[in-house]
Order: sequence, then structure tokens, then C-alpha cells
Amino acid sequence: MSEQIKKQGFGTSPVFFTAISTILGAILFLRFGYAVGSVGFWGGILIVLLGHLITIPTALAISEIATNTRVEGGGEYFIISRSFGLNIGATIGVALYFSQAISVAFYVIAFTETFEPLFRWWLNTFEWELPRQAISLPMMAALAVLILKKGASMGVKALYIVVAILAVSLIALFAGSPSEEATSLIGNENFGFFNSDQFFTVFAICFPAFTGMTAGVGLSGELRNPGKSIPTGTLWGTIAGMVIYLFIVWKLAASATQIDLLEDQLVMAQFALGGVILIPLGLAASTMSSALGSIIVAPRTLQALAIDQAFPGKKLNSFLGRTNAQTQEPKNATIISILIAFVFVAMGNVDAVAEIISMFFMITYGSLCLISFLNHFGSTPSYRPRFKSKWYVSLAGFLLSVWMMFQINAFYTIMSYIIITLIYLYINNYHKDRNGFEAIFKEAIFQLNRKLQVYMQRNKDSHKNDEWRPAAVCVSPNSFEREKVFDLMKWISYKHGFGTYFHFIEDYFSRQSYDHSHRLLDQLILEHKEKNNSLYIDTMISPSYTTAIAQTIQSPSISGMENNMIIFEFEKSKPEELTRIVDNINLTRAGDYDVCIFGQSNKPIKHKNGIHVWIKPVDLLNANLMILLGYIILSHPDWKKSHIKIFSFSPSPHIEEARKELNELVKSGRLPITLSNIEIIPLNDDTSTTTLINEYSADAALTILGFREEKLKHNGPAIFDGYDQIGDILFVNSIKMKNIK
Repeated sequence: MSEQIKKQGFGTSPVFFTAISTILGAILFLRFGYAVGSVGFWGGILIVLLGHLITIPTALAISEIATNTRVEGGGEYFIISRSFGLNIGATIGVALYFSQAISVAFYVIAFTETFEPLFRWWLNTFEWELPRQAISLPMMAALAVLILKKGASMGVKALYIVVAILAVSLIALFAGSPSEEATSLIGNENFGFFNSDQFFTVFAICFPAFTGMTAGVGLSGELRNPGKSIPTGTLWGTIAGMVIYLFIVWKLAASATQIDLLEDQLVMAQFALGGVILIPLGLAASTMSSALGSIIVAPRTLQALAIDQAFPGKKLNSFLGRTNAQTQEPKNATIISILIAFVFVAMGNVDAVAEIISMFFMITYGSLCLISFLNHFGSTPSYRPRFKSKWYVSLAGFLLSVWMMFQINAFYTIMSYIIITLIYLYINNYHKDRNGFEAIFKEAIFQLNRKLQVYMQRNKDSHKNDEWRPAAVCVSPNSFEREKVFDLMKWISYKHGFGTYFHFIEDYFSRQSYDHSHRLLDQLILEHKEKNNSLYIDTMISPSYTTAIAQTIQSPSISGMENNMIIFEFEKSKPEELTRIVDNINLTRAGDYDVCIFGQSNKPIKHKNGIHVWIKPVDLLNANLMILLGYIILSHPDWKKSHIKIFSFSPSPHIEEARKELNELVKSGRLPITLSNIEIIPLNDDTSTTTLINEYSADAALTILGFREEKLKHNGPAIFDGYDQIGDILFVNSIKMKNIK
């Protein structure tokens, strides 16, 4: 059944055409001539560029977030709610929905401008002015019937028609040229930047032209592959729209006088090829395509809000969230959206609310950029989007959105945030059990706390995570003799987790031993103060290694999260050290610690040779932790040009089944492992697994193996022997299975 639905879904084209047809909408034909006439050619160019300094980071943020999680129905609302929590998402979603619904009315009213000759004829003939509603209300009714009877499928088909008309009108625009008389009057009067004091007023009028770039995201619930279609369609729509607008600014400046640009809102008809017909036709196509895009998207946002129980009362949410069994359309949500649009169409003029619409769109765009930035800053292991933006691009998009809102209209900006706050307080009070405002900064606070703690320690001057992160601790007396264990702790604690290293001093606590420990600590901090090191270092004075371990596993972590992993270390050339480690493993079990035993060799680390992860059939409990540790270590810059390779053993008849399971784990987990780097080794009785590991991983930079507590009890330290031909080894034992999200 799911495959059938998937095949019936839309591809990338509807996302692109919904975006580009909304971008090239009413503002293009009715207001951009006025913009160029008001602020000149360079002012028009600046409007386009400044607008896209907001929309491009938003498009990149949407593309990034959409490839990290499955985007379902609701488009932008779904992305925000699943990133910020349902209460924050519902707050912004309500504002977004009203913006989309009112936009339908805006585009329908703009459509009536194509009938300007009819309105002039009527006034001249009957000497009274025909109301715009005489055209806009019947058109709204026709649009409503089209959507209610045919649904999004018909809307998308109509999009192709109107986009074709729009393309013809644009070709006619660029193919045309002004008359000789007009050319002599134009001169260079438009090629400048003037009336700078009016710039932000003009920008506010034109900015809605660029807001259509996220229109296609609203089709997320009807897409076969949202993770592919949303980034591709949105980015290409945004870029194509920007390029077209830049050329249109030039064409307007070069083809009409400043007076005509300011006074004739359909000035393009004067110089376009067949402009008297094709420009009004293009306006009609662009406004109706924008209206179609909005009327397709708005009900889906409302339905998604209702499904998430955003409104008070189960009956209301059930009514708005209902889907037509035959057409799979959000029929009730569509009816409500149409009624809202009818109210504003009947008003006849939405100029008074146009800036408010822009405000709420700006809030949405800023929120999307903020989500992307916080995910970069928070660095959760589960945030592994296939498409990646840059944190500073997302941050710039967020800050610029807020700044532009105040520049456009400070009063509307303050009112927008007041309304948003009131909606949030109501929803948060109604849904006290759901994530609220704290969900926005949960991961960012963790990351900030981690960075600040290390910074404060170097400069001398008890929340649990929903998702597993390594909080590793290591206790070793060999801090000045062995560097590799510091490297391992540095890799684990670099980005995704936290690491604490204790230099063990076997002594009784006294003033003398305390002073000695601090001198050693200063020396260790100085030695390991290099870049890309987020390891927290301390010393521990204890009468024995066992008491030091007991103290460590009871101590709270400065990271704000509980320690969950202990790392023991030994020299492979000194296997007798394993006895001390094995004797203390049971002690760590009392604290539910994952156990890692790092065996370092005399071989130099060649990072380019990669990390080898060996998963035996009996390693079911350890497998995910081993793979996650490989991914976490690989994120350190030391491993920038390296890779992970997974090996597994399987009886010959089950090799393909084992390969399929590993391939699915890598694919569903979005792990940075190519399928060619997964190898299944046939298991037979003639060759031991230890021999095969020595053979295949002889040159690996790091080898990760699992070990079981039962086998350790039975065989003791001997289970770590026999790996003399390979370099550094990390033996892993997980206290419980980890989920790869």
C-alpha cells in the first residue's frame, strides 16, 4: 500500500513550479516598475540582492533540514515543529497559515488588475466605478470550485499551464524594445541609486515577491521523495527567480521613462512584444498561479496543525484534520481556507495587511534559519543531513530577517512578536505536557556549556539528553608516557560528546600530594592546549587504582550530563596491565558504564588508512555503539581524509542477508559509510576470527572490536590477546544497545 502511495506522489517539478510561479507573481508585474522608478537601477538591484540574502539562507536551511528528517504533510510547519517542538511549531504555524490563506486573497485581488481596461470602459460608459469585487469574487469562487473538485492534482496540472503562459510573457518582455521616441526620452535617467530614504518602504512593497520560494515545501505530504524534491525544487526556484528579477530590473530601467515607471503599474505593456495582450495575460497567469500555490499549501498547513492537536477541543482538531477518503485531500481545511480568503477578497484591498503578511513570512524564514544554526551549533550525532549549509549562512539569514522586519515597520514587527507570544502562551498552557520554549536551545545549551567549561579551565579564571552522547572518562597513571590515549579522548570529545581525563596519582591525599597534583595538572594542560582539543583534564589522588575508579564513577561530570563510558588503556607490549583493568571492570558495571579498553601499539597512526569496525555475529549488543564511536571519531579534523569500513562475519549461506542488514543500517542511519566499505567475511571452522582480523586490518589506523562480559568471565584477559599484527585497538562493551537515529 505504501509503495502505491509513493508512486502516486509528486516529483520535483511541482516544487520548482510552485515556487517559481509564486516568486514571479503580482509584485513582478504591478510593483517592480514603481520600485525601479523610485530608487533607480542600482536600488532595484539592491532590493533583489537584499531580499535574496534572506531567502537563499532560508532555502539552504530548508534543504538541509529536509534531508535530515522525513518531511511529511505541513511543509514549513512540519519542519519547524519537529525541530523546535510542537508548541513553538504550532505558534509559528498558526501565523504561517493565516499568511498563506490571506495571500490567496492578495493574489486574487491583484488578478483583477488585468481587467483595468474593462474598469475604465465601464467608468466612461456608465459614469460610475465598477467595484473590483465584481471580478475578484467570481474568480475566487471559480478557484474554490477548482480546488474542491479537483484537489492538488488539478492545481499542479494548472500550474504547468500558467507557468507556460508566464514564460511566454517574460520572453515577450525581453524580446520587446521601446519606441524610438521613448528611447530618446529614457536616456540614463534610471541608471543610478536615488531616494535612499524611501528604500526600505519600497523594499517592503517588493519583498512579498520573494516569499514564494518556500511555496513548494507545502506539498511535502504529496511528494514521492521530499528529501530530494524539496532541496532541488526550492533552491532552483530561488536561484532562477533571483536571476530573472535581476534581468527585469535592467529591462525596466532601459526601456521606460521614470515617469512611466512611477505612474503606469502595467508599464511593461508599453515595450514588451505584443505587450498589450501578453503582459496582462502574464499578470493573470502569475497571480492565478500564486493563488493556486497558496490555496494548495494553506489547507495542508492547517490540517497538519490539527493533526498535532494545535487547537482547543478534539472535535475541532478532528474536523480540520479530516482527509477525504477518495481524493486524500484536506477538504475541511480547504473550505476554511477558502472562507478566510473570501472575507479578505470581499474587503477589496489587502494593502493594509500586506506588511503584516510579510512580517509573519519573515518570522517563518528567520525561524528556519535559526533551526539550522542551532542544529549546527548543537552538533547532535543524529543531525546528519545529506545536504549541508553553513552555520554562519543560517545565522546571517536569521539576524537579517529580524533586522529587516524592524527596518520595514518597527510597529508591525513589535505587534507581530506580541501576537506570536500570546499564541504561544495559550498553546503552551493548553499543552503543558509537550516541549515548549526550552526545546529550542536544549542542544545549544549543552554545546555552550561544554565549550565554556573547557575554556574556563584553560584560562584558570543535571540534565539527561534525550539522545545518547558519549560522556567518556579515563583514569591513567601513564599520562606523560603515552600520548595516544589522549588522542582517543580528544577525538571522542571533539564535537559530539564530552571527555574527562584523570591523571592518576597513587598516594594518600595530603597537602604535599595536592600541590604535586596541581603542578602535574598545569603541565598536562599546557601540553594538550592545542587546537581541536575539547578534552577536560584533571588529576586524581587515591591510594589504589581501584579506589580511583570507584571515585571516578561516582563523580558528577562537569558537562552537565552523567558520565556513561569509561576508557581503560594498556600497552599491547605489556599485556600484564590487562589484569588490573579486568579486575576493575565489574566495578564500573555498578554505575551502568559502557566499557572501552584501548590497546595502543608502537605503530604510528596513519589516519588515511581508515577505521575498521568488526562486527561478529555475537556482537548484537555492541554493534551500534561500535559504529557510532567510529562515526564520532571520524568527525575530528585528524580524520578528515579518512573513512570507516565495516567488516562482519557470516556463514556462507547467510552472507547476502547479513550484507542487506548492514546496508539498511547504514542507509537508514545516514552514516558516512559507502556501501563498498562494507565487507562480509565467510565464516568457516578452519580459520579463527582473530587470524582474519589480523589479516584484513593489519594497516588500519584504528580497529574497533566488541567483547562480551560472559566471555571475559570465562577466559579473562586472554580474550584481548592475539592481535599483534594490527595497530591500535579499541575493545568495546556496551551496557545496553544504542539506537542509531
